[in-house]
Amino acid sequence: MQMPRCLFTLRLVALQLIFAGTLAAQQAPKAKDLPDAPVPKQENPAQKRENAIHSTIGILQRRSIFFPDIAASPGPLRPVQKFELFAGQSVAPSRLMSSAFGAAIGQAENSLPGYGQGMTGYGKRFGSSLATEASHHFFGSFLLASMLHDDPRYFVTMHGGVGHRIGYSLSRLVITRTDRGTQAVNWPGLLGPLFAETLANSYLPMKEQTGGRTLQRYGIRIGFVEAGNLAKEYWPTIFRSLRFTRLMPPPGANPGTSPPPGPAGTPPSPPVRDTKPSDD
Repeated sequence: MQMPRCLFTLRLVALQLIFAGTLAAQQAPKAKDLPDAPVPKQENPAQKRENAIHSTIGILQRRSIFFPDIAASPGPLRPVQKFELFAGQSVAPSRLMSSAFGAAIGQAENSLPGYGQGMTGYGKRFGSSLATEASHHFFGSFLLASMLHDDPRYFVTMHGGVGHRIGYSLSRLVITRTDRGTQAVNWPGLLGPLFAETLANSYLPMKEQTGGRTLQRYGIRIGFVEAGNLAKEYWPTIFRSLRFTRLMPPPGANPGTSPPPGPAGTPPSPPVRDTKPSDD
């Protein structure tokens, strides 16, 4: 029963890659709209990386509800914030949808046959998926990230072509950003899923509680993590293309307040009365 699950994972990753390529092709003519900061001619790679991160932060402006681990601020997280991130990831819409979809696929393929069929079997598969994901984020996003002073968030690059962004999303499996802003081996991302699958042996059916099955599940989970990274990489593009930002004001904006100052500290102009009817 494991081979169909592996094929399903490969198909899901392939669909993500095709979707990313199509989306990038559609968005290519609008590359000039990205708020890229001016880059000095003699800038070193580290400075380029920091400029790319700050440019991405300017695009996001707000935390993502669908993917809570997409970085929306350049500063490091305190341990309590990493715990909040773990909690948010465990109940995020993306997590609920993927667990529900995965449970339906497992039901159709009769994977984990010890759970049986019907609504009871589906509920067990759905619940075990949520539990394993929650423990994955507990170990990866909170416990190990706090102990090793790593940043568990995903920093979207928003730069380069499709090949570059796919390569970047793959590199995030083994490389992460530390709380100091440097690069390090992504031990939380590599060990978190392994610890979660090992813990899952305490509630999965007996046939799943072997070293071989645990490693198989670990490999499948890493594949889903990469598919999620690729989806996160293009999520800000999707968010902007759907014009969700028009439905919400920027952070700190309050209705009824005066407009912000103009460029270079120019004070705002006084309101002008207009007797003509509005076109809106």
